[in-house]
Amino acid sequence: MTDSAPHQPVAGAPAVEIVALGGFDEFGLHMLAVSCGETTILIDAGSMFPDDDLPGVDLIVPDLSYLEERRGQVKALVLTHGHEDHVGAVPYVVPHVDGPVYGTALTVAFVARKLEEHEVEARFETVRPRDVVEIGPFRVEFLRVTHSMPDCVAVAIHTPAGVILHTGDFKIDQTPPDGELFDLHRFAELGARGVLALLSDSTNVDRPGVTGAEVSVRTGFEEILGSTEGKVIVGAFASSLYRMQVVLDVAVEFERKVAFIGRGMIENSLLAQRLGHLRIPTGTVIRDVDVASFPAQDVLCLATGSQGEANAALSRIAIDDHRHVKITPGDTVVLSARAIPGNEKAIGRVINHIARRGVDVITDATHHIHVSGHGSAEELKLVLSLVRPRFFIPVHGEYRQRARHARLAGEVLGGGAMPVTVLTPENGEVVRFDEHGATVTGLVTTGRVLIDGTRVGEVGDMVLRDRRHLASDGVLVPVVAINRQTGAIEGVPEVIARGFVTAPEPEAVLTEGAALIAAVIEGASIEERTDPGLIKEKIRVELRRFFKKRTGRRPMVLPVVLEI
Repeated sequence: MTDSAPHQPVAGAPAVEIVALGGFDEFGLHMLAVSCGETTILIDAGSMFPDDDLPGVDLIVPDLSYLEERRGQVKALVLTHGHEDHVGAVPYVVPHVDGPVYGTALTVAFVARKLEEHEVEARFETVRPRDVVEIGPFRVEFLRVTHSMPDCVAVAIHTPAGVILHTGDFKIDQTPPDGELFDLHRFAELGARGVLALLSDSTNVDRPGVTGAEVSVRTGFEEILGSTEGKVIVGAFASSLYRMQVVLDVAVEFERKVAFIGRGMIENSLLAQRLGHLRIPTGTVIRDVDVASFPAQDVLCLATGSQGEANAALSRIAIDDHRHVKITPGDTVVLSARAIPGNEKAIGRVINHIARRGVDVITDATHHIHVSGHGSAEELKLVLSLVRPRFFIPVHGEYRQRARHARLAGEVLGGGAMPVTVLTPENGEVVRFDEHGATVTGLVTTGRVLIDGTRVGEVGDMVLRDRRHLASDGVLVPVVAINRQTGAIEGVPEVIARGFVTAPEPEAVLTEGAALIAAVIEGASIEERTDPGLIKEKIRVELRRFFKKRTGRRPMVLPVVLEI
């Protein structure tokens, strides 16, 4: 296969079609299908976490009807990096793939662990930047890009119609913590030879200038550790390995021991160390159980829970419910992550609980402790000017970001003898590349599938979803009134059952469940009782465990807490 002439589809070549099965006009669910003849390859398989208006839903993944229609033709799954919005749906996609899963070592390690938890098997092919693999009529080339974690790649798909370049998530970090630079040279080479279509990350197109380097947050952490006499607890994403490395380096500089708190932090730190992506001097790391054994001024904790998740380590620490880590006046909590839209209330509750303990909470509003992993406008312009594609499709963002990126492409590439043609297809719209150019030729089934534990409900049809729950395990609605000042129970808790029947004494089981609610609330701290988010989650977890043990079934539990 040869590269096409600059900007021109190859005359007489077979047509190539691309369709987004998720990820257009939304953050998450990233998955792109690229097809030629009887061969389809997938780029990423991302998930999305539900909003508060989807009770009982644990995860959202793309509708896979398109893959069912192409059964036996999907020959590979190609992964750009290991973030959940790009790999979270892999366990659900792999059964539809008749071929290997390609990814870098770190990405494969993350995904292999996920598949093991789901008891799903896959054949992995580990790749490195500049590797090229043959998949039917495609040659897939992997290119180094920088992001908020190591081992991220863009994908150049050499097709019969020309080169389709998918950036994945990126920013252009000139000083990445691991020294692995963005492969601007290869991007420029591909641009000089001719790129048919560029699909590029639009997340931060509204931000002028360039995104800060990962190592730039070091000064902010140095200021904090230099002025804090107590413990420092840093809340961050467990997948932010670059941030983890910077914090570790600063902790070593200030002679502090580091404890990883929370399952995600512990597992990811061990995995990153094993693969050489995390450098930790001997004697630096201590266990969470040993934190209390060291003077507060000698300890730094890296904890999960930066988004206010009810069961995460930081949330438990905030309400004094963690077995080993306690905060006291003089300590400092640092939230080194952006608030994902929709999580602001949960994060605010955690901050309030921490403040009640006389502990300062530092965010990026006052200190330089967080930078984005996505390129800003000037970085997006640079990629456009290097690649100079014939067709441009902005991806990774809501419509306003994609529309702004489309305008930006027009500004950068709108002149000259062969100006860029910008396409902004929706999820499910098929873009066909052939010798005549690019056109939107059809629409395939796309949507969202809601995952509730091990059960699946159809997207967009909540009535059908509820009926399926009722037909299987039913729905329980525990109702309890709590005094918002004292946290005391007002009246008697009640459990309302719909579609849930037990024999021989259903009323007795529901009465036991109501008594369990009272016991759960009485055993909770005042802060838990007066925080609706926390107490709902506590009730939900305990009731599901109780009914599973007593009846062998897993009803959907939707707690209702009335604040009086």
